[in-house]
Amino acid sequence: MMIVSNMISKIHGEIKVPGDKSISHRSILLGSISKGKTEITNFLKGDDCLSTIACCRKLGIKIEEKDNKISVYGNGALALKEPEDILNVGNSGTTIRLLSGILAGQEFLSIITGDSSIKKRPMARITTPLKEMGTTIDGREDGRLAPLCIRGGGLKAINYKLPVSSAQVKSAILLAGLYADGITRVIDASQSRDHTERMLKAFGGQIDIVDNTISIKKSDLYGQAIEIPGDISSAAFFMVAAAAVPGATLKILKVGINKTRTGIIDVLKKMGAAIEIDNVYISGGEEIGDIIINGGKLFGTTIGKEIIPRLIDEIPIIAVAAALAEGKTTITGAQELKYKESNRIAAIVTEMKKLGIKISELPDGLEIEGPSIIKGGKVDSHGDHRIAMAMAICGLFTDEKVEILNSACISTSFPTFEETLKAISL
Repeated sequence: MMIVSNMISKIHGEIKVPGDKSISHRSILLGSISKGKTEITNFLKGDDCLSTIACCRKLGIKIEEKDNKISVYGNGALALKEPEDILNVGNSGTTIRLLSGILAGQEFLSIITGDSSIKKRPMARITTPLKEMGTTIDGREDGRLAPLCIRGGGLKAINYKLPVSSAQVKSAILLAGLYADGITRVIDASQSRDHTERMLKAFGGQIDIVDNTISIKKSDLYGQAIEIPGDISSAAFFMVAAAAVPGATLKILKVGINKTRTGIIDVLKKMGAAIEIDNVYISGGEEIGDIIINGGKLFGTTIGKEIIPRLIDEIPIIAVAAALAEGKTTITGAQELKYKESNRIAAIVTEMKKLGIKISELPDGLEIEGPSIIKGGKVDSHGDHRIAMAMAICGLFTDEKVEILNSACISTSFPTFEETLKAISL
């Protein structure tokens, strides 16, 4: 359990946040099917990413950690070995979906599962296209739920239009496309995060992007040196905290500023926040820069479906920003939140109401009336790291205690969150 009570008068400092979770996953997975050594720095050592390492090791990949670097020794796309045991992804939806795409191309049997949350999350969105490509997949409810049993190999290319914009589904198909005969095409009407496409290109994959269509064909990948940028989803909690405190000034170093992930910056600017980007450079196809936030007054806004893919993971903390802002904030087009680590729409509403925040649930989003006077109280994370951290930021804005039950889930993405929170709060 975490207890936060600060009633801050100022936020000031310079911090770093852990490596990007999405990119950390992909660096291990692509390194495992590449030829040669992949060396990774600033890898996120959270529970989810460690599950990816554990699964790849069970598939015969040598992965070493030394001097704060992760080294992955790949032997090519078809060098994975049939696992002797079930692959367990823990709580990581990214691992089960992306790794299933790779396993679809392997000519052996594998069984992949996860914790109770993973067993509830929809898997038909990946099993349907992977079956179309020719792999044999079974699972609970005819492959709609994990555990999944995959017998891969013999894949053929498909043209697939995503029914719901999803980076995980898109990535699973593209990774399977590395093993398919012909050119696999994925059409994504709303651009979701493109870390897989960028990293595939950096590793030598034959991938082409024209408008909303991503095409890939059989490719050899080659090990790379990858610097993982700071996770903007983790930085978002501190961005909101600083933006809502007049006179605050905070610099967050070396954060990933990929345009498919910077919706949080656009929304905070629209709400009146003063945000600048400095010291920009590129590593592994990803833009990295320092984010500088100067606090002031926030105002309510409207957030629609067109920007949701660029900030889907940041909505819990955006709801906190809305509670601190003047006026109404409406968020729509976010029904995908119902299928995350928790039903985030219901969880956000339930827990924020306990703190006196005026918030209501919409069929596909949220409505928040601000500014709210945040009260103390006992809240639950629902086993969801982003809910837990959002509730902790609420605790900064009350002189009463906010007790967050089941807060250990924060280690999934931000093991040093509590220490960083204390470091910036004055």
